[in-house]
Amino acid sequence: MRINILQHTPNEGPGSIRTWAEKFGHQIYVYHPYQFNGILPTADQTDMLVILGGPMSPNDDLPWIKAERNLIQELLNKDTPMFGACFGAQQIAKTMGYVIKKSPAKEVGWAPVYRQTTTIPDIPDKLLALHWHEEMFEIPQEAELLFSSDAVKNQGFVLNHRVVGLQFHFEPQDNDVREIVTNDAPYIAGSIFKQNATDILKTPVPKENQETMFQILNYISADK
Repeated sequence: MRINILQHTPNEGPGSIRTWAEKFGHQIYVYHPYQFNGILPTADQTDMLVILGGPMSPNDDLPWIKAERNLIQELLNKDTPMFGACFGAQQIAKTMGYVIKKSPAKEVGWAPVYRQTTTIPDIPDKLLALHWHEEMFEIPQEAELLFSSDAVKNQGFVLNHRVVGLQFHFEPQDNDVREIVTNDAPYIAGSIFKQNATDILKTPVPKENQETMFQILNYISADK
């Protein structure tokens, strides 16, 4: 399977998604449309699409952001497996016609999320996730609410056995968290979690996060 990954900033890579792909012998192609003139894969080249986070907003008037949504729409039409994290999840929701707006609270750091449906099996009721956002998506009416946090209800959705969007991050591993914090520590200011860079770095990534990421990817890529 060819997994095309859209990466939107150098310090937010695929993390455990790469680990999952390598475990099952899938090929990864990583695109950086924000840097390389909006280069994107075609729908025909894509067996699974992963859309990662980034500092931009789907509401920004940039040609490559709109081109990404055209690709997402083609893949929705083809029922292609798709996973979006943070900005990526927002891109999926906006493609489907839903609003992206400021969330009721800026969430940056470690905080729990709570599973809202058992549609994807073997996911714990509560997980400690890395949050790095201050915008949120509306849940598509066609989708199920998958996760909520204490401050923001719309934290994740699952759609048609093929699409999952998460407002937060399960994919980072310990080295990825260090890279995120090293390069983007000023963004922590104003978070409701009142954590500093040291607090975030000294929190180990829970092993359940990779296990849950694997469950999500298994789910969207499995035969219906």
